Amino acid sequence: MVASDEMPPTAASTYFSSYDDNYGDGPGLCEKDEVNNFGSWFLPLCYSFVFLLGLAGNILVLLVLLKYKRLKSMTDIYLLNLAISDLFFVFALPFWSYSVAVEWVFGDGLCKFFSWVYLTGFYSGIFFIMLMSIDRYLAVVHVVFALKARTVSYGTLTSLIVWLVAMAASVPGLVFSEAIPENNRIICRPSYPKNDMTWKLFTPLEFNILGLLVPFAVMSFCYTHILKALWHCRNENKKKAVKMIFVVMVVFFLFWTPYNIVLFLQCLHDVLIIEGCQISTNLDYAFQASQTLSFFHCCLNPVIYFCMGQKFKKYIRLLFKNNILYRTLCKPCGLPDTFLSELTGSSRTQSSSDEEAL
Repeated sequence: MVASDEMPPTAASTYFSSYDDNYGDGPGLCEKDEVNNFGSWFLPLCYSFVFLLGLAGNILVLLVLLKYKRLKSMTDIYLLNLAISDLFFVFALPFWSYSVAVEWVFGDGLCKFFSWVYLTGFYSGIFFIMLMSIDRYLAVVHVVFALKARTVSYGTLTSLIVWLVAMAASVPGLVFSEAIPENNRIICRPSYPKNDMTWKLFTPLEFNILGLLVPFAVMSFCYTHILKALWHCRNENKKKAVKMIFVVMVVFFLFWTPYNIVLFLQCLHDVLIIEGCQISTNLDYAFQASQTLSFFHCCLNPVIYFCMGQKFKKYIRLLFKNNILYRTLCKPCGLPDTFLSELTGSSRTQSSSDEEAL
C-alpha cells in the first residue's frame, strides 16, 4: 500500500457509506483507488437498475390496489404503504447515482433531504413488513380477535404510527448529513462531531437493531405460530400458505442479513477491534456488494406480496386490457368475454380467506 498525506477522493462515497475513505495504517493512510474506481461504475449501474425496477413495480402495485382492491382491508392498507415506502426508498437513487459517478452538486439542503427520505423509506418499509407478519398472525392464529382488530381504521392508525416512528428514526440522517468538499469533489455523507464515536457507531447499530434484529424476532414469532396453526388445519391451500411464508422469510433475510453483518463488522473496525488496510478494503467491497443486494429487495416486494397471490395476475391482465394501447396492439389475441367478466366480478369482491391473505 502507498502512504499518502492527502485523502484521495472517493467515487463510492454516498450517504449509504458508513466507512471512511481511508484508514490509518501506521503513520500513513490506506489508499483505495481500486475500490473507488470499482464503485464509480458498479454503484451507478446498480442504483439505476434498482430505481427503474422499483419504480415500475411499485407504481403497478399502487394502480392495482387503488383501482381494484379499493383498500377494503388492513392487508390492503399495509400493502399500499409498503409500496409507498419502497417508492420513498428508490426516489433518491438517481441523485446518489450521479453523486457516485461525478460528485454531489445538489447542495447541502438536498443532501439532508434525500438522506432523510432514504432512511424514512428504509425503516418504514421494514416496519410495514413486520406489520404484515402480525396481520397474517392475527388472521390465522387469532381468528375471532382478528374480526375486530383487522379493520381499515386500525390499519390506517398503525400505518400513521409507523410513518412517525420511521421519520423519528431517520432524524440522525437529517441532522448530520452534509455536502462536504474533499479534494476538489463534493460528497454527501454524514459528518459527525470530531473525536466523538457515539453517533458514528449509533447509525450502523440502529440499522442492525431496527433493520434486522427486531424484524427477525417479530417475524420468527409470527410465522412459527402460523406454521403451527396451519399444521393442524387440513385444507387445500395449506401448502400454498406455507410456501408463501417460506418465501417471505427467506427473501427478507437473504437480502438484508449480509448488509447488516458488514455494518456490524464496520463498527468493530471503527473501534479498532479489527484492524488493517486489507481488512478495510475488503469491508468496502463487501459494503458495496451487500448494500446493492439489499436494495433489490424493494423491487421484489411486488412479486412476493402479489404475484404469488391468487388474484393479482388477473388484476394485472385486466389493468392492461383496459389500456387503450393494449387494446390497439393486442385486440386480435384478446381474452374471451367470459374471462373478462370473471375478472370484473372478482375485482368487486374482497376475499376473506386466511390463505389468500398470506
